[in-house]
Amino acid sequence: MTNLVLRVADSRELHAVLTFWKTAAENNSRPPDTPAALAALHLRDPEALIVAVERDRIVGTIIAGWDGWRCHLYRLAVDPERRRAGIGRALIAAAEDRIRSLGGTRIDAMVLDDNPRAHAIWAARGYHRQQDWSRWVKPL
Repeated sequence: MTNLVLRVADSRELHAVLTFWKTAAENNSRPPDTPAALAALHLRDPEALIVAVERDRIVGTIIAGWDGWRCHLYRLAVDPERRRAGIGRALIAAAEDRIRSLGGTRIDAMVLDDNPRAHAIWAARGYHRQQDWSRWVKPL
């Protein structure tokens, strides 16, 4: 991780982020992300998308969305060849720092039920599964 840089994504990188997610993120159970959706996120909250970069190559991402009341973390993704190198841990810490700086007091992470590797990293960072409610979704 010596050359790892964590920073806010630049609008010119959004296509590269979408390409990165095709190999590094879990995509099987949901509609694919679109350029328009990612551009809308970046326009609304340009600091929400944090990238981890090594030698000018994206190796990790996290979205730290803040609505003024709660923070939601999405799209923690690490290059499959760079997993278990501390990149995910660093991205989660950067997202938490962002939310603290905005005054956030609670944070949740969207994690697929059938991704035990993801469960391990979130648990190691102090997160736990909330048993008393489920997320309900409706595609628009």
